[in-house]
Amino acid sequence: MARSLCILLLAAAAAFIYIQVSLFATQSHYADRLAQAEKSENQCTSQLRSLIDQVSSQQEKIVALEEMKIRQDEERAHLKILIQDLEKRSVQTLVNNNVVPVAAVVVMACNRPDYLQRTVESILKYQTSVASKFPLFISQDGINGEVKKKALSYNEITYMQHLDLEPVRTERPGELIAYYKIAKHYKWALDELFIKHNFARVIILEDDMEIAPDFFDYFEAAAKLLDNDKTIMAVSSWNDNGQKQFVYDPKALYRSDFFPGLGWMLTKPTWIELSPKWPKDFTYWDDWVRLKEVHRDRQFIRPEVCRTYNFGEHGSSMGQFFRQYLEPIKLNDVHIKWNSEDLSYLKMDKFLIQFGKDVSSATPLHGSDAALKAHNMDADVRIQYNDQEDFERIARQFGIFEEWKDGIPRTAYKGVVVFRYKSSRRRIYLVGPDSLGLLRV
Repeated sequence: MARSLCILLLAAAAAFIYIQVSLFATQSHYADRLAQAEKSENQCTSQLRSLIDQVSSQQEKIVALEEMKIRQDEERAHLKILIQDLEKRSVQTLVNNNVVPVAAVVVMACNRPDYLQRTVESILKYQTSVASKFPLFISQDGINGEVKKKALSYNEITYMQHLDLEPVRTERPGELIAYYKIAKHYKWALDELFIKHNFARVIILEDDMEIAPDFFDYFEAAAKLLDNDKTIMAVSSWNDNGQKQFVYDPKALYRSDFFPGLGWMLTKPTWIELSPKWPKDFTYWDDWVRLKEVHRDRQFIRPEVCRTYNFGEHGSSMGQFFRQYLEPIKLNDVHIKWNSEDLSYLKMDKFLIQFGKDVSSATPLHGSDAALKAHNMDADVRIQYNDQEDFERIARQFGIFEEWKDGIPRTAYKGVVVFRYKSSRRRIYLVGPDSLGLLRV
């Protein structure tokens, strides 16, 4: 009995010891986990404090940036007022109260200071003597410091700056944002000159152009024609087919259904019409002007020999057509006294009749080898094309511009494209299928 009791006590003692050991092991395990938890908690607390410090620091920076933005906005508004005041004073200085300006001349610039200098020096060579008639402006799009510095270095010029920080969204994939910005800049600059400064006419140049000696005389004479003939939308100094081999007579002017651009003048009433609908989502503003719905059967005056030369190989258009069409352009070097010239022949009815006679009197050539035949002729010739593809084929044979816009070939009048044959008196007329009827011959 005593032995059995002893065994039970030993078993109980063993069980007690086992339980105590298990409890100790469990307590030790939980103590380790508790220590790890406390360590993790301390790390989280440290990280949280670090994050709080970072957030606090960022909040301080945000507050500082907001305060800086407020100051910058105030400074910008103040500078804008100063610029407008300086611009107003500059305009008052440039405009002689005793002389009514023929037209303001604006050079559209952005980020090419070297091009701008070449353009301005070309203009000042001939503008200085007629400065009161043609006050000169530079309108810069953006904040390029070198362009601004260059523009402000000319005391004879009023500086304008177009700042537009809104993001540009193109309508179609692959389009260049630059062209949208250019269109917005044009609208802003022309609104400034026509509406704010109340000029009757404006001549638009770009920062990659040189001008001819009679540039200002040409536009002064053309201004009277532009004012009196509402069938003329604008006057240009440019001929797309003005390459040396295609021109002869520096006095010859033409009406055209195709807007040439590249040095052109328009009136305030025309701008008031165009400004509200000026394109925001049309890639090229000049192609928009070429739409029939925009020019509405009005025409453009262009010279045979260009009064501007475009040297802009590098720019938004990335040198498109430069080597083939722009570099060979002939810039007029003869000073024509345009105010002594009778330009009444450019009035709509007179020009239509005379141009029709010239076309009808030219020797007609037919067949696929008509261009080859033209080389052997010693008189004006006309060659009919049937459609755009046919025109492009013939134009390619002579080397003139093949491009059409909204159904109109470059330089065309009533579908007729005229150019000189190898710098001679001879004219080549490329005549559309409906041209003779439109010319009433």
